[in-house]
Amino acid sequence: MFAVLLGGATTLLPIYAKDILHVGPAGLGWLRAAPSLGALGMSFVIAHMPPFKRAGRTLLLAVTGFGVATIIFGISRSFWLSLLMLALLGAFDNISVVIRSTLLLIRTPNALLGRISAVNFIFIGASNELGGFESALVAQLFGPVISVVGGGIGTILVVMAVALIWPEMRRLDTMSAGK
Repeated sequence: MFAVLLGGATTLLPIYAKDILHVGPAGLGWLRAAPSLGALGMSFVIAHMPPFKRAGRTLLLAVTGFGVATIIFGISRSFWLSLLMLALLGAFDNISVVIRSTLLLIRTPNALLGRISAVNFIFIGASNELGGFESALVAQLFGPVISVVGGGIGTILVVMAVALIWPEMRRLDTMSAGK
């Protein structure tokens, strides 16, 4: 959730398309599509892979990858590099969503599953919108590049904090019920 809250690069895509990458409306369309294309590609990869064996480590690495791709997108002046980084954002986000959703389903007691799922959906939906607001506010105060790069750095710092505060996340192995 904090990665999306801090790494809201997609909210600033119109600014990047017009003022930074100079690609116009057609380029903006490609920029908007890139995260979805990356997520779609990753979904095909994940569907043909065995289940994650080191789910916690994979989750932390995926969110770190999201942060790194956000930083590179933020400083990029190349349309093609920006497209690639946005596709990677979508791919890394897809890995994160798959692991988090699976863990939610298999680790939550059945009696609480409906309530926990509802709270999860509220947080996920709200984090996208709040992340967009945060990114726009920071962009207004400090500029779009600082907003995006700062969000990527913040994402990586959150991963480091989670890994230090909750070491069991790093050690989370398989995503099977009862483990």
